[in-house]
Amino acid sequence: MPRFLAVYTMQPEDLARFRAMPKADQDAVDAAGLKQWADWEKRNAASFPDPGGMVGKTLRVSKNGVAPAVNPFCGYIVVEAESIEAAAKLFENHPHFSLFPGDGVDIMPFLTGPSN
Repeated sequence: MPRFLAVYTMQPEDLARFRAMPKADQDAVDAAGLKQWADWEKRNAASFPDPGGMVGKTLRVSKNGVAPAVNPFCGYIVVEAESIEAAAKLFENHPHFSLFPGDGVDIMPFLTGPSN
């Protein structure tokens, strides 16, 4: 079955706006969102050969060396689905952007690798 990389994205200003909310409001969003996220993962577990995880600050390595970098990536998960459209459908109304301050999930096919 085809595999896809799904990358959770979040803009720094959206995270800053969330972190500026009162702590009680953040905690309420976290409590509701984490439960919904766990329920979503459980419902769709058969589609996730690699459950991925959330990621932190970025270092970019280039011909100029190693330096801090900024990008919108905040996590990933590997998805198995019949098509990219089927993979995308799994993420409709996902708590990453329906409750948390994430702005989207980018989904792309693996073109090389064990299943290709």
